[in-house]
Order: sequence, then C-alpha cells, then structure tokens
Amino acid sequence: ILGSKSLKNFCITWIVVCIALCVILLCQLLLRNQGQSTVMERSNTSLDMIEMSGFICGYISCVFYLGSRFPQLYKNFQRRSTEGTSYLLFALAMVGNCTYGLSLVLKMPATESFQAVYFLHHLPWLIGSFGVLFLDIFVTAQFILYRQHKERESGLVALEVEPLLVNEETA
Repeated sequence: ILGSKSLKNFCITWIVVCIALCVILLCQLLLRNQGQSTVMERSNTSLDMIEMSGFICGYISCVFYLGSRFPQLYKNFQRRSTEGTSYLLFALAMVGNCTYGLSLVLKMPATESFQAVYFLHHLPWLIGSFGVLFLDIFVTAQFILYRQHKERESGLVALEVEPLLVNEETA
C-alpha cells in the first residue's frame, strides 16, 4: 500500500508541475501576442523565454512519453505474460513514431550550418518518437517470447487434465 500511495503522490506532483508550466507558457504566449499587436518592439529575452518554455514542455513530454512504456514492460516481465495487452496498439504506435521521427529527419535543412540548429530544436521530439519506438521493440519481443511460453504451458495443462486410465474406464 505504501508503494501505491507514493506513486499516487508522485503522479499528482507531476500533474501540478505540468499544469504550472502550461499556465506559464500560456501567459508568455498571450504576452507575446499582446506585444505583437502593439507597436512596441519585442525584446530578444521574451522570445528566448517563450522558446525555452517550448523546450521545457518538449522535454517533459519526452519524459512522460518514454516513461509510459516502462510500467507495461515491467508488468509483462513480472507476469511473464502479455495477456490483456493489445499488440495492435503497440504496432500502430510503432508505425506512428517511426513516420513522425522520419518526417522530422527528412525535413532537415539541406545546408549543414542549419542542420545542427534544426537538430537541437527538435531533439526532445526526436528522442520521444525514436526512444518510444525503441522501447516498443522490447514490447514486441515480450509478445513473441511470452506467446511461445504460453503455448508451452497450454500444452502441459492439456496433458494434466486428461484422465490417466482412459481405456480402463469403459471396462
């Protein structure tokens, strides 16, 4: 029970932090739009704060997105089973993450001087998409490994249920 209470507190803390960051980002965006509508010139520091807020949100998203796979991987490992888990969900997520990550890579600018800046600006989303794709490969391996394990167990169960003296019952 202690573990579930601390997990609940951790989740609540993360939700509060994310809501606070979203409110801060929203306020900054509103201030930015207000500054653009007036004739006042916008300073570079406000642009940097907004851009930094975007990066923070991107990295928080990346952490949650990557973290979303670990509970399922751990649960499958503990139970030695993927029963009740939809492989189609993971297969479609793999296709989605692969195409999303590739779209970011293929959209990279041709000139080398802009490639490094582009890569750094899109790093949290690249880590998120390709990182989860990598973790989903482990989920796929669990589906394959535990399916074979289940087939072996189901064969043993069928043998255990059959009566030992089949011919003698009819006599």
